[in-house]
Amino acid sequence: MARSTIVVKIGSNTLTAADGKVDQGFVSDVIRQVARLRSEGHRVVVVSSGAIAAGIEALGLPGRPATMPALQAAAAVGQVRLVETYAEAAAKHGYAVAQVLLTRRDVADRSAYVNACRTFDQLLEMGVVPVVNENDTTAVDEIRFGDNDYLAALVALMVRASLCVFLTDIAGLYERDPRQDPDARLLEHVDDLTEEVVSAAGGPGSSVGSGGMASKLEAARVLMDAGVPLVICDGRRPDVLLDAVAGRSVGTLFAGGKAGRRARKLWLAYAGRPAGSVVVDAGARDALCLRGTSLLPAGVVDVEGRFDAGDAVAIVDAGGVEVARGLAGMSSDDLRRVKGLRSDAIREREPQLVGREVVHRDHLVILAGVNESAAALEAPKGRRDV
Repeated sequence: MARSTIVVKIGSNTLTAADGKVDQGFVSDVIRQVARLRSEGHRVVVVSSGAIAAGIEALGLPGRPATMPALQAAAAVGQVRLVETYAEAAAKHGYAVAQVLLTRRDVADRSAYVNACRTFDQLLEMGVVPVVNENDTTAVDEIRFGDNDYLAALVALMVRASLCVFLTDIAGLYERDPRQDPDARLLEHVDDLTEEVVSAAGGPGSSVGSGGMASKLEAARVLMDAGVPLVICDGRRPDVLLDAVAGRSVGTLFAGGKAGRRARKLWLAYAGRPAGSVVVDAGARDALCLRGTSLLPAGVVDVEGRFDAGDAVAIVDAGGVEVARGLAGMSSDDLRRVKGLRSDAIREREPQLVGREVVHRDHLVILAGVNESAAALEAPKGRRDV
């Protein structure tokens, strides 16, 4: 493929050897492949799990700790060990790595997200390979099933990646669980995440990691919506990263397709955490999804939570289905006073709020899968943003 930015995600179970320790030889081989990609002009970002596994090894613990403080302590110790391993391997090939630790809070805040995007851009411009992980030492609710898969997808959005490669302990996505059915067929190409495809995913994978195929499909959903292809493959297959970037069949390719959303709307859909919810009637839902209108107070039937103007909010239909997200044009207190009212009634009761949208169409994103025809309403216009 053409020279581009590649995001490589490495799971804990792939990073560690049979004894549960970080596999130094595997890390060296991945870094060798990264060096080869860099020599061809590609920019590379590594999203690596394994801090807790490295901490377990460094502390001589018998297994994965059961309490949150112990998990965080292991992560704090292991994070140092992990980044040193990458740095030492990269130094042999003449390049530096940088440690980037993120939490959901970091990417949910718009200004922090933009600053992180700029940091990534600067590091890559300087020829540095960012090594990204979740900040498990501070983010209590981030040490859970599948977070680094989703984090890798968000990082791919942040660096405007051309390809994302997940190095895993399985060859890809199978039509059925290969651990239970050895005759299950590997799905080499996925164009759409149908119910059949999703049902093929299993549960969590191992004692040292926290992810599974289901979390990888959630990451695939984000990437496909962004137009970024994803390859899930066996990370220990010889030169698998080089082959994936070269376009050779090495696992399961989730086709990226044509990106239909601007970068800012991708952040809103997948990184911005809603501060509250706005429940809308069927007419407002259809107007948003089918005609690309702004959300007005008349279509609102309920308001949940507390939020200020500018906060991210979820837009939910009467059945409880989240159909969209957007940036609120008014606070929850103001909206409660004018919900369900048309302009004439608002003018009489709350004249200062006349003409205010609940969410303007420019700050609104229809969620993937709600209505495919809505994608045409969000076609990119003008310059690329973040």
